[in-house]
Amino acid sequence: MKVYILTDLEGPAMITTWAQTRDVTPEEKMRSEYFLTGEVNACVDGILDFDPGAEVIVWDGHGGGGIDEKLFHPKAKLIAGRGLRAPYALDESFDALMFVGQHARMGDRGNLCHTYSSQTVEYYKINDIELGEFGCRALMAGTIGVPTVLVTGDDVTLEEARELVPNIVGAVVKWALGRELAMSRSHEASCALIREKAREACEKIGEIAPYFFPGPYTFEARMQEGCSVQGYLRPGAEVIDERTVRITEEDICKLPI
Repeated sequence: MKVYILTDLEGPAMITTWAQTRDVTPEEKMRSEYFLTGEVNACVDGILDFDPGAEVIVWDGHGGGGIDEKLFHPKAKLIAGRGLRAPYALDESFDALMFVGQHARMGDRGNLCHTYSSQTVEYYKINDIELGEFGCRALMAGTIGVPTVLVTGDDVTLEEARELVPNIVGAVVKWALGRELAMSRSHEASCALIREKAREACEKIGEIAPYFFPGPYTFEARMQEGCSVQGYLRPGAEVIDERTVRITEEDICKLPI
């Protein structure tokens, strides 16, 4: 079995504020990396509980990096660094995609919720469906036949995931009480839950269909007040207004997701 784990730094238990996810102080960032790396390692353990010979590839998907390489699981492989673009080394050889440390899309309920950029993006839509990072990348995986079988994060993230993949396995490690406020399980309890749910997700591979709808794919990005669409402009892009742009592609991986 071959499994791809996609990570982010806003979703683990005990991480509740923006300062914990940014390079504000080395000590704060190291503490956050400890929490994420522990949860990722627990997911790897759950996969290996199901299949001791599984190949597990982990992509550190947090912009500034979120994995502590010194603590990373010895039986998994890590993709880290800048410049990786869709489909992020994910291909048809993988049996499943799992999200660890995921956050909800931009809104008013999820802890540290945002869509790709917490400072510039109001929403992303693909074919008029509002999607966050989970949705865009689950759809990307679905276009190559890879099912998304596990998501870990807060309760709002799991609700969002189940809108798209109703029978996805979820591990809720914290409950959102505000954008920078949450109630968390302990790190130890979160890791134990993730390990259990990762094994369960492996057992359900084959029962969980990939999230998919056919192209062409029309991507719409709307920026927050005062932010420009300049970074999204390319040949063929349609500027709707000063804050909104649309791009249509047959290949979803050519979109800025």
